Amino acid sequence: MTKHVLEQLADTNSDAEIWWDSSPLVYPSWKDETLAAAPDAKRGEWEAQLTRLYDPDAPAEMGFRGVTTNPPLSLQAVQLDPEGWTKLVKDIAKDNPGLDVEGVYWKMYLHLVKLGADVIRPKFEASGYNYGMLSGQVDPRFVTDGEAMLEQGLSIAAQGDNVMVKLPGSKEGYEVLEELTARGISTNNTTSFAVAQYARCRAAVTAGLQRAKAAGVDLSKWRSVITHMSSRLGEKGDWKAQAAQRGIDLSLDEIRDGEEAVLKRAYWHGKEIGHPSKMLQCSMRVEKDKDGNTVSRHIQDFAGSDMVYTCPPSYIKQLMDVEDDLAPFDPKAIEREPNKASIDKLMKLPAFRQAYEFEGMKPNEFAQYGSFQATATEFATATRATVDFVRKVMEG
Repeated sequence: MTKHVLEQLADTNSDAEIWWDSSPLVYPSWKDETLAAAPDAKRGEWEAQLTRLYDPDAPAEMGFRGVTTNPPLSLQAVQLDPEGWTKLVKDIAKDNPGLDVEGVYWKMYLHLVKLGADVIRPKFEASGYNYGMLSGQVDPRFVTDGEAMLEQGLSIAAQGDNVMVKLPGSKEGYEVLEELTARGISTNNTTSFAVAQYARCRAAVTAGLQRAKAAGVDLSKWRSVITHMSSRLGEKGDWKAQAAQRGIDLSLDEIRDGEEAVLKRAYWHGKEIGHPSKMLQCSMRVEKDKDGNTVSRHIQDFAGSDMVYTCPPSYIKQLMDVEDDLAPFDPKAIEREPNKASIDKLMKLPAFRQAYEFEGMKPNEFAQYGSFQATATEFATATRATVDFVRKVMEG
């Protein structure tokens, strides 16, 4: 039996977790498409790997330990079955004649969250409530509207006790995160890139847990993860532009060194203070390094850690395509120091210092950070596209 690259990564630490970064509803069709295009010599091996990761007929045994969704991925689920979702929109509108387009959209989104959470619930129960959670995200158009995010977060959490509420790394997002934690609701901090954000998230979680324990809230099914959006940090923000403005030649390898440094600083800070939140990494890439080697540093640099890696379909397929070209995992990679020369160079960039230093930003600056704004804009665009799907259905 040949293990998938992600299974090999998980073997470097028994507490590491591989999550599926899309609705579980799309997995069967994606698996069929992937296997149809597989090389003949690999098809049987790939089928076994993908079945181990998730078999809809045996969800309690799935290799994935959780699921995340975001607006672009939710839109994909709708696009894969437009007829089914068209019927759902019509049914919601008919049963709720007073709802406008936005109201119907939100009910549709909650239905998508509930469907996904229900299908992986057997994993949640079989694991003693440790695994098998699905993250549902508050509307990214409201990243600084605390009142709206709290209302939406409560409605997302109501879809099942194996649902985590995904909240943005804005000042208001952390305030809502504390409130939900105080109510025993699991959370996933998203659109987060900087050590200062992670420190603020941990403070919010700690304060929420103190309130929950004082009030006698049941925390037996509670979890917290903090998302680091790896390649979005170095590529979607201002690092490249600021380097160019200063006449600094910044290579892709150096950008990856910087992303590694930020996440390792955040990871080890959590370990040092014994915080219950787990770091979660997303937005990983497969690429060539400066020497022409095929790499995926976003997982190779962190092997041996107990963090969560949430992987979209495209990334899982890319790893399968290059599985023979990747170097074996070093189980002590998480302990390696990032490249000092690269960090010294990157420290000349204000945007890197904002991400790397513990006091790099104040909470009211989080939503102004370049990577945050670029990602929130992308997510808001996908949300508007889904809302427009609802509008077209309702307008006939």
